[in-house]
Amino acid sequence: MRFDVFTLFPEIFPPYLDESILKRARQQNLLEVHVHNIRDHTTDKHHTTDDTPYGGGGGMVMKPEPIFAAVEAILGAPPACPVILLTPQGRPFTQRIAAELAAQPRLALLCGRYEGIDERVRQHLITDQVSLGDFVLTGGELPALAVIDAVTRLLPGALGDPTGAADDSHASGLLEYPHYTRPPEFRGWPIPDILLSGNHAEIDRWRRQQSLERTLRQRPDLLATAPLTAEDRAYLHTLGWPED
Repeated sequence: MRFDVFTLFPEIFPPYLDESILKRARQQNLLEVHVHNIRDHTTDKHHTTDDTPYGGGGGMVMKPEPIFAAVEAILGAPPACPVILLTPQGRPFTQRIAAELAAQPRLALLCGRYEGIDERVRQHLITDQVSLGDFVLTGGELPALAVIDAVTRLLPGALGDPTGAADDSHASGLLEYPHYTRPPEFRGWPIPDILLSGNHAEIDRWRRQQSLERTLRQRPDLLATAPLTAEDRAYLHTLGWPED
């Protein structure tokens, strides 16, 4: 899979992309990330990429010309793949959207800065808008890295454990069950006996129940859309879940 990232601050990306899972995915040719500096596509000697907003107001607005020039130089006109703007105005990014994007062979990510981008970019260039949540960051670079990370985890072969992504929180619509490792007792706190039983069917059942319980306690809103079995619902009712 290939990502093309368009940004005013390309130096932000290499430190994160050169570590851990993303680094291995790139080494295995599962992932390509090409970072493009929008400033390289300006035409004035000062490499101007922003200007004051029409109508007044504070802040600066990213100009349309260098953005269109950068994207079309790399992706063609019209662009040969989806172009996603990282913005607080976008649809909230979820595991479902990550899976949707992972099915694409190529994606472009446009990182906003300053007060925002010229509306003509939103109207005539981008094809989607994604937000990390109801808060505002300095720019779209961190959200872009988050999208790349979440999508890469879903690519076949990217994780050492082939079932790892399926077990993650939100992958099944629920929060993930608790994990334990050695030592079996730490400061007087033992791990649950079931994990030492060797009974994998019972361990799977315990993990499912723990996932349900944790979701009910921490994110009950997720239960409204999670794919629950009759056994799941029966267990949740024992915990006081008001299904209606």
